[in-house]
Amino acid sequence: MSTTVIIGAGIIGVSTAYYLSDHQPGSTIHLVEASPELFSSASGYAGGFLAKDWFSPATASLGALSFEQHRILAEKNGGREKWGYSPTTTVSYTSKPAGQGPRKRGDDWLRHGTSRADVAPAAAVDDLDGRAPKWLRRVEGDEIEIIGDHDSTAQVDPLALCRFLLAECLDRGVQLHQPATAISMTKDIRDELSSVCIADTGSSTEVDVPCTRVVIAAGAWSGEVFRTLFRHSRLDIPVGSLAGHSLVVRSPRWHKELEGAGCHALYTTSGPGYSPEIFSRIGGQIYISGLNSSTLPLPKVAGESKPRESDIARLKETASELLGPEVGVDDLEVVREELCFRPVTPSGRPIISRVRDVDLGIGIKTRPGAEGGVFIAAGHGPWGISLSLGTGMVLAEMVQGRAVSADVSRLGLP
Repeated sequence: MSTTVIIGAGIIGVSTAYYLSDHQPGSTIHLVEASPELFSSASGYAGGFLAKDWFSPATASLGALSFEQHRILAEKNGGREKWGYSPTTTVSYTSKPAGQGPRKRGDDWLRHGTSRADVAPAAAVDDLDGRAPKWLRRVEGDEIEIIGDHDSTAQVDPLALCRFLLAECLDRGVQLHQPATAISMTKDIRDELSSVCIADTGSSTEVDVPCTRVVIAAGAWSGEVFRTLFRHSRLDIPVGSLAGHSLVVRSPRWHKELEGAGCHALYTTSGPGYSPEIFSRIGGQIYISGLNSSTLPLPKVAGESKPRESDIARLKETASELLGPEVGVDDLEVVREELCFRPVTPSGRPIISRVRDVDLGIGIKTRPGAEGGVFIAAGHGPWGISLSLGTGMVLAEMVQGRAVSADVSRLGLP
């Protein structure tokens, strides 16, 4: 059985290792993570919103598969208790008058700083039927529209989900190198990829891991990883970064007694370039995000950058306005202030693809078929958690030469 090295132990990496280990010994799978703290970027700090059918045609099949895999995994493993899996009522909240014209479609919302609720299916219902979030402070003249129900939207605590998947992988024998980086690769006498050199940054030691298959799933750092390993390649991996601030709070308006009525996801707009996303989670926490920036520099490793005070202050203002009781923000407890870097592509679509040997550079190739290969899985943007399990399943199938469970034919490299 060919050994597989997965570079990047975020949610895409651990999902891939999880599904690979269903069909090969865990000991033949190596996870390599550069950050001293696991899940310290988008995998741990994202909102955890899951959608079934909010995707463009290129990712629609993958989105539906992943949504179903989230449900199956939660049902089999107690996901509600372990990582807060919950079918969710999703609403759009606005103070603007009705009749503002049609919503934008596709992936334009990300580039224009508007809400991803704009890509929700058009068949939304207006009858609230008591399903509006009780933790939302409403004012006269506002509007709430239900744009997703329990059959089409859900949510998880992504950090808890990542920890569950990693624990499952380690129990199956998957080997974790962390903090560590893949610094070079070796080829055999036939010029085929034969090993990857992994440097342990904690002990300053190096080890050559014999392998014929490499998966790069390093999020916003994927392009840098590829350039390090394949220095003579002219291929550009078009994955950049979009920084996002978020806040986790507790509100007296959302408590355990209300969880039986179901969790909510709320999308709204609060000025140009700021479209808050608010999720009430199992366990009494509420997650708030929506302040994004393409100008914040990507740190060397995840977790090194600190949140900007001005952005956190604005999120706190939103929390006070929409979540706080009448007495004000003092009754809101701030649990966590976060900054993450999401991997994005110019098209808004992720890349899930095998790299052609001709694109690896002069003098290097891989074994044919399922015996070898270099693969890329990155650029999921704000949909990394939602698409994670489907991506891991499909990528594992591609690596192992099995029929894929979703149509990802339009998610190849440019």
